[in-house]
Amino acid sequence: MLLSEGTAMTDDTAAPADAPPARRAAFRRWRRSRPFAGGLLLVVAGVEMFFSGQLDFGELHIQLGIEGLQATIIPILLVLLGVLAVSMPAHHVFYGVIALAVALYSLVGVNLGGFLVGMLLGCVGGVLVVAWMPRTKRVHAGEPPA
Repeated sequence: MLLSEGTAMTDDTAAPADAPPARRAAFRRWRRSRPFAGGLLLVVAGVEMFFSGQLDFGELHIQLGIEGLQATIIPILLVLLGVLAVSMPAHHVFYGVIALAVALYSLVGVNLGGFLVGMLLGCVGGVLVVAWMPRTKRVHAGEPPA
């Protein structure tokens, strides 16, 4: 709209053409240096379980566990473990194993694990967090490893 009114952008206000690819490359480097996909799946599983544990169907309130405490604690714990796995990748095995155990327990504690969807997302996310390995420098053929 502004360009059609006769105003032109000057060179000092224009965004550099290489800024978005540079930010995208920086995010890609950051994402590859941690178990991002597994942590994201754990967060999604926690959010899904939280909303499935707070369902109301008219007069019927679906909630299992000790007065619904588990339906709140388990999703919060999964979200926290997902965030911790992404923010502190050095402890990824610990966070992944705990997340896998919590996701499996959610089958009993949170409406069949968020109607099985949240439990499956949590189990896959926990396995991805445990299985993640940091990238190492490539060794070219003929060079001795450092």
